[in-house]
Amino acid sequence: MTTSFKPVSVAIGDLVSHPANVRSNSPETYDPENIAHLKASIAVLGLLQPLMVQKLDGKYAVLAGGRRHAALKELVADRAAKGFTAKAKIDCRLVPEDCDVTTALSLAENITQAPMNAIDEFEAFARMMEVDDQTPETIAKTFGTTVAAVKGRLRYGLIHPDIRAAARAKTITLDTMKAFAEHPSQEVQREVFEALTKEDSYLQAYTVRQALKSRGVQVSDDIGAFVRADYEARGGAVAADLLEEHSVLEDAALVETILLEKLGAAAEEARIKLGFAWADAMVRYDYATMADYGRVYPGPIEPDEAAQKRIDEITAELEKLQLEMEDEGLEDGAYNALYERVDALEEEARDLQEAYSAEDLARSGVIASWSGGQVTLHVGLVRPEDTVKKEGARGSSASPTGEEAPDAGEITYPASLAEDLKTERAMALGAAMALHPEATLDLTLFKLVSDVLASGMSVTQAIKIDARKEYRSHAKMDEIDATSLEQVAAAHEALDLSWLDDTRAPADQFAAFRALEAGEKAKLVAYATASTTQSCFARDRQRDSLMHAFEIEIMPDIRSHWTPNAALFNRFKKAWLLKILGEDLGLAQEAVTLASSSKKEIVAFCDKLFAEPFATLTDAQRAAVAAWCPPMMQTAGVACDEAEPAAETPEPDGDIAQAA
Repeated sequence: MTTSFKPVSVAIGDLVSHPANVRSNSPETYDPENIAHLKASIAVLGLLQPLMVQKLDGKYAVLAGGRRHAALKELVADRAAKGFTAKAKIDCRLVPEDCDVTTALSLAENITQAPMNAIDEFEAFARMMEVDDQTPETIAKTFGTTVAAVKGRLRYGLIHPDIRAAARAKTITLDTMKAFAEHPSQEVQREVFEALTKEDSYLQAYTVRQALKSRGVQVSDDIGAFVRADYEARGGAVAADLLEEHSVLEDAALVETILLEKLGAAAEEARIKLGFAWADAMVRYDYATMADYGRVYPGPIEPDEAAQKRIDEITAELEKLQLEMEDEGLEDGAYNALYERVDALEEEARDLQEAYSAEDLARSGVIASWSGGQVTLHVGLVRPEDTVKKEGARGSSASPTGEEAPDAGEITYPASLAEDLKTERAMALGAAMALHPEATLDLTLFKLVSDVLASGMSVTQAIKIDARKEYRSHAKMDEIDATSLEQVAAAHEALDLSWLDDTRAPADQFAAFRALEAGEKAKLVAYATASTTQSCFARDRQRDSLMHAFEIEIMPDIRSHWTPNAALFNRFKKAWLLKILGEDLGLAQEAVTLASSSKKEIVAFCDKLFAEPFATLTDAQRAAVAAWCPPMMQTAGVACDEAEPAAETPEPDGDIAQAA
């Protein structure tokens, strides 16, 4: 059927909605925020496409073009929009009153328009700026969007034409094409594109970004921001981007030269302040290279009267702060503020009681490196040629890292921490049970029938079969490691809950439950039982031999369900963290390097180490990191009665302990 529709001019105020419009039941389509860009476009460019209308009850009902109609009404209501009033007339196409395909016409208007190709959109924005002399500001006004959003699209439209052509031909993905926008120079983009396509016919966005890094440093990069002022003062070339944060410092060699100079200045400042013999700088602290260096530490000194008075004041304040931090209702912000205050006081007290010997100062130095977006100082280092192997001398051990870290004392667990570790272990066990449905189903049924049919005590106190979830308390539930929670959530997602319908009678739900496959029933029972696991450390063979054996079977390694994180390390004393690093994990060099760092920095190091073990670790170190957890958390650890938390103890003796 071929139909032509008569052109007609209609006042905006005479337009109404048509009941056959296919979007009439989707009022959210016409919300002001959803048509803001259309309103802006019509305000600047006018109505580019006529509306399709039909006479209904003396009015013109909009059959196709409802969003344009809504935008026009918004413009009429907006007094700032010039030329748009209720009497202003617009172009329309009149559909005859006897037309019997009105709904089809409305649907065709909405679904036959092909969505615009993303590359076409990027290029159109670029042409508006290059050919039509538009600015990002005028383009944003035309389309009712932000300048930042326009610049983002423009960046992709200004990628080298060869790369855009490759994306259009689908030889590279759209994401890969976008990666080339990391560098604003089209010439650099082309060179990298040609080099990479010679090596590999299939490009990935990650590969492109890595290659572009060698062509300069973005000003938003931590190093770029650190050196930019000096870089520009020396005339370094900057490739400007539409978005300032993506501009690039093109001379990578000059960037590194300036960075080393600034690091060297920081090292020299520390050398003068602390009295060391030498200072040096390196962009990245290379632990392999530094393995041959020794290390000296400040030793205890007798404080004078004024220093001792201040030490006593610090001790009193620390005791008060410790009590405040034990408050389980403490807000995170307040807790962090107390934590930072404790760290500062401990550092001040250490400085009042320790100093380097004149002999050590004469042969040691400081190296500044760039780490974590800031200058990091490594103090007390002794070059290999200056290492003195003198028995009993501080920092002169035969070990290449200097004196072995003194014993920081045994690690004890405060009552509050021990209770929280119990909770985390129970959650990990629950995750393991949910992931082993058949074994857990057997345990549940055995527990149920044994408690009823067998005489004497319950076969295990570890689980409850009373259709109630076990309440688990924790001082900071929102800060614990989420591994077990995610595993339990995944197990829940896999459950068949089609039978669990509150609108159905219990008998009908039971019938649907019975119809499930045996494997699905096992998953349901295992999940329910996992929710009842009790908070307890590893079971005593004599007191609960059943659960002792069961836990070893389904959870031989708790680290599969739990990972130590910053929340745990924050509750350890600094001396304990250094002891764990040096003795448990075999990271002696890192431990002595971190000895002069704040506890906050050590916690951050440990958190990152356990989240993703460093590539520089040896196989033995990697295995130690993958296996470590507090002894009481191990499945085959000590019995419950032997794992009772120790009372709060004073800081252990030793040099590293004093540093804590």
